[in-house]
This record gives sequence, C-alpha cells and structure tokens, in this order.
Amino acid sequence: MTDTPNVVSMRGIVKRFPGVLANDHTDFGLRRGEIHALLGENGAGKSTLMNILAGLYRPDAGTILVHDQPAVFASPRQAIQAGIGMIHQHFMLVASQSVTENVLLGMDRPRFRLNLAQYERAIGELGERYGLPVDPRAKIWQLSVGEQQRVEILKMLYRGADVLILDEPTAVLGPQEAEGLFAVLRDMAAGGKSIIFISHKLQEVMALADRVTVLRRGRVTAADLPTSQSSPAELARLMVGREVLFFVDKEPQEAGAVVLDIAEVRAENDRGLPALRDISLQVRAGEIVGIAGVAGNGQRELAEVITGLRRAVSGQVALNGETISNQPARKAIRQGVAHVPEDRTHVGSAPSLSITDNLIMKQYSQAPIGRGPWLDAAAASVFANQLKETYQIRAPSVDIQARLLSGGNLQRLILAREITAQPKCMVAMQPTQGLDVGAIETVHRLLLEQRAQGVAILLISEELDELLALSDRIAVIYEGEIVGEVNDGDVERIGLLMTGSAEQAETP
Repeated sequence: MTDTPNVVSMRGIVKRFPGVLANDHTDFGLRRGEIHALLGENGAGKSTLMNILAGLYRPDAGTILVHDQPAVFASPRQAIQAGIGMIHQHFMLVASQSVTENVLLGMDRPRFRLNLAQYERAIGELGERYGLPVDPRAKIWQLSVGEQQRVEILKMLYRGADVLILDEPTAVLGPQEAEGLFAVLRDMAAGGKSIIFISHKLQEVMALADRVTVLRRGRVTAADLPTSQSSPAELARLMVGREVLFFVDKEPQEAGAVVLDIAEVRAENDRGLPALRDISLQVRAGEIVGIAGVAGNGQRELAEVITGLRRAVSGQVALNGETISNQPARKAIRQGVAHVPEDRTHVGSAPSLSITDNLIMKQYSQAPIGRGPWLDAAAASVFANQLKETYQIRAPSVDIQARLLSGGNLQRLILAREITAQPKCMVAMQPTQGLDVGAIETVHRLLLEQRAQGVAILLISEELDELLALSDRIAVIYEGEIVGEVNDGDVERIGLLMTGSAEQAETP
C-alpha cells in the first residue's frame, strides 16, 4: 500500500466563506484500493474539502491532481467524468420516481427512447455485482433509508466512479445496516475502488479505514496516519486539540416528584396509521429516562405529541398535573417544556434567520428584549453574544444566518436557547446525531447539568451507549408500544426488546 501512487492529490487547498476560513492550505492524498477516513470536528472543513473535490465548490487557491494530471472541476458532472462521485449525508433522490429512473436522471443517455426493462436489468446486475441489492422498479419512497443509500452509491457506480466520497454515511443507519455497508465498502476497495470515508464515529474509523487524515479548523493535524498505529483516544485528541473524556461522570441522584406524565396515549403517523399504542410513561424531576428503539417505532411521534406538534387520538400528556396534549405548542413552551428535535435544521431552527433571531425565539416577548410591542435590537444582540460565549457557538458574528453554522454549533445554539428558558421538562431526540466527539461531550455535560438542577429529561436516542451512560431508566419502544423497562444496563435484554423478542427478554 505504501508504494501505491495517489489516485487523487489535493495540495494547498484554500477556501473562504464570508467570515470563515474553511480550508487553510489543506493537503490530502488518496491511493488506489484504500479506504481513507477524513476526521475532524463539526466545521473543521471536511465537507468543504470534499465538495471541492466533487466539483460543488471552486477552491480559492491550491491544486488538484487526478492520476497525476491537473484537474479543475467547474461542476459535479466534470468530477464524475474524471471518476469522482460523492454520496451526501442527505440523499438527493426523487421520492416519486423509481430506482432506475433516479440512477439515469441527469445522464446524456438514453436520449430519445427509454427501454426501461433493459436499464432495470443493467442496474439490477450492477447491484448484485457490488453487493448492493435493491429492486430497480421500486419507488424511492417505498425503500428503507439503507436501501436509499444503496441507490445513491449505484448512481455513482453506474456513472463509472472509481473514487467514492461518503459523507457521514452511517448517520442515518442502524447498526446492522452500517455493518452491511462496511462489508460492501471493503469489497469495493479490494476490487480497486478508492473510498473517502467522512465520519465522526471513531470506532467505525478504526474498524474500517486503512489511513486517516485529521482536520482541525481547516488545517491538517495528522496526515496519512495508519489506523493500525493509532487509537480512538489519539484521534479524538488530534480532532479537538485536547484530551477527550470517553466516559460520563454521572452523580447518583434521587428523583423528585413526577413532572411529565404520559397516560395511555395513542397517535397516528403522517400517513394516518397507528404510531403510538397506549403509551404510558412518567419522568420525574432530576431524572433522565431514555427511550431505546430501532428507528421508526414511534419515537418521533412521541416527542411531537409531548411538545404539541402532533395531536393524540386518545390519552393525555400532563406536565406537573396540567394537561398539555392537543394544545398549541405555545402552551407546552409556557408550561416549561424544552424541545431538542431530531431535525435541528428545519424544526429546531429557522435557517434563514440570524443566530440572534434564533436565540431569542423564547425570550423576544420578555424584558429586556421585548418592550411592549417593540423589540430592543441592542438588548437582543447582547443576549445572543452572551449565549454565544457561554455555549461556545463558533461563528464570526451573531448576525450571520443559522444555516451557515456546522451541525455541532447549531446544536449548541438550540441547547442554549432551550436551557436559557429554564425548563421544567426537556425532550431531547437524537441530541448528538452527526456530532463529533468534542460536541458530544458538551451535549452530555449540558444534559447532566440540567438533570442536577431538577429538570425532567426524556432522552430519545438510537445510540445505545449514550442511553446507558446518561439514563437513570431505559424504556424500550417497539411498534409504538413500551415493551419493557431496564434499570440495570442489561444490553442483551434491551436488544431483544428492541427487535420485538419480548418473550425471550423476560428473565426467569
């Protein structure tokens, strides 16, 4: 491997955005047949660097060599023509079209007549060859998240890509789907494909990648580091510039009175089908109750019923004895419910508004920011800057749009806004999804601080290690029902309950 020439060489790449130096003379090299991980904190410049390689951005300075030939990509089409394809974290598929139609979309051929059966066969054979089985005739909306990801990879392979860039590919996958993806990637690398793997999950990087390049604030802190010569602790230190604690120091604490009381709640999903089936659960003051479950078993609907974003068909949700279900979301907020949603961009924030506007969303009517019908812009700016410093939101100014923040900084913004409102209850759903180790450490610390202050916290997460580390109790949800509760950290029992094997999970 060490004597293999680079397929791609990026040298001295510089990319600036207003107020931000995303890449600061960054170097990166990729060899044939390797899986090369690109690590870094949220906002370190990883995605920007790869967007340059994929033709989405033009660098302000630096050079790109592909097979030792200079390359300048003005569009993703030109990058694909050079054999470079990128699979983004958020899929770019047309839900109403079939797998085959999505794969062919944007290609020059077929030009006039589409022999759909012929292309369906070709795409089906391509999927079988690379271990990416998917029905070529299925509509995208009918596929699981893992199957949709296969379609994105097939799109690139069909176009002849030899270099695949995968941006946070496991952020939306369950453990079994992630393992299946890893097996596919290993086979592809063994067959001569070169893969760039962007991830925050250090254990995945150690298990999958041959080499690692680490970025911190746009600069390379470790280049071409063999994973066999490193460790998760060393990689974390290189990412954030300090030692990172991989354990959670949770103090024992007696829970107080019941704050959140969910009683026999039924609710439907967006398609009108049953999503919650007689859910009953209580969360006490100073307690973190975790909800474990495979994605799509009612977690989102549960969070939305509690926070007033979805109506319950029957049953009720009460906060400190007062009903908040089937009431406007504003009532839940006034009663002291904080919400850290799974979709931090479209639900947790207003991406086109400034950081200041997002931070004052729960304070705009209160003094000193709100003065009768008027808003004191100076007071709002002072308030936003205080939270920016306290919660270490990295941004050049509180006046920039929230959409320009990295995932970790946007999550800090949401937590800052929700915590500053002094909640009695917090519903946190996937609070660390897609975050780097430093940001995860911050989120865990903030949640435990709220627990110590007596806030009742419902923690909904697909990260079992996170639930085990933070929760005082774990309730398992399966097909919209609470099928069991675990207080002793029995991972095997939790796993059985999550997959519907409640009978096997019962202890004798």
